[in-house]
Amino acid sequence: MARPLRIEFPDAWYHVMNRGRRHEEIFLDSRDYQAFIDLLKAVSEMFNAQVAAYALMPNHYHLLLRTPEGNINRIMRHVGGVYTQTFNRRHDHDGQLFRGRYKAILVDEDEYLLGLVRYIHHNPLKAGIVTALKNYEWISHKGYLSDDDAWAWLYREPVLKRFSNHLDEARSGYLHFMAHDDDEKVEQAFSRMNLPAVLGGKEFIRKIKDRFFTAKTNREVPTAKHLAPSDQEIMTAVLAVYEVEDATLFISRRGSTNEPRDVAIYLLRTLCGQPLQRIAESLSVRNYSTVSTTLTRVERRLAEDAEFKKRLEKVRAVLKKSQRET
Repeated sequence: MARPLRIEFPDAWYHVMNRGRRHEEIFLDSRDYQAFIDLLKAVSEMFNAQVAAYALMPNHYHLLLRTPEGNINRIMRHVGGVYTQTFNRRHDHDGQLFRGRYKAILVDEDEYLLGLVRYIHHNPLKAGIVTALKNYEWISHKGYLSDDDAWAWLYREPVLKRFSNHLDEARSGYLHFMAHDDDEKVEQAFSRMNLPAVLGGKEFIRKIKDRFFTAKTNREVPTAKHLAPSDQEIMTAVLAVYEVEDATLFISRRGSTNEPRDVAIYLLRTLCGQPLQRIAESLSVRNYSTVSTTLTRVERRLAEDAEFKKRLEKVRAVLKKSQRET
């Protein structure tokens, strides 16, 4: 069975969940629950994971988090691996704890952020464990209402600010929102047999498909790769349009933008579907997360800078011409 598609980029939001194998419990006592929460605090510091909500249920968990560094895979590998070791050591178990790899759904913040916070916090209510959220200790609901520094690690600001810029008003709005039933569209998404890879509005899903699903399609249709321009053809076209030397594509200076290099990175990804790591290696970029950041920057400039868009389209035109001639 193929692994689920992982979409990573800076500032992405995800709903993440996993269950115990064969629906077995993954939290046996309060120490287990607290160990998992402590682990969430740790990854918020170690990997800059911004955890906005969580619900720890006896045999599964839900998380809602933002990844400024585009590193959801690294974060969740750490969470799954460390918690499994901790659990097995405490309870004298060995082997697999979870049923498999975590499930991460890429989330449209504008469309689904509030609905997912409510859905996650409502889990113990829907399971019949408690009749009031305040009575369940292992969700982040209390963190939204507390001034205690112990909750400072929880990424509450983007949620509370949806209700008001004044804290008391924001908390009042949050409580009113939580008192209502879950959104129907959220319920429908999580009732499916196969959960979606992306949860968002039509425009959000279109942008994600345009940016990230090219590589998947190209792997499945061999002729697509054959027809795409080569790495060298792309670099040659960029150099010709910008009238710069080869070395320019390998120069990186902190605080300054190398437009020819950015364009080359963008075209290697969008036209050839090159993996981020391979692009990083081709252009001597320090790591693939920098490539992801560059892609985001180029897309933003394309939307805002008409002159930049013209220059990029000129590179595309040179590539089309060279392909017709070959």
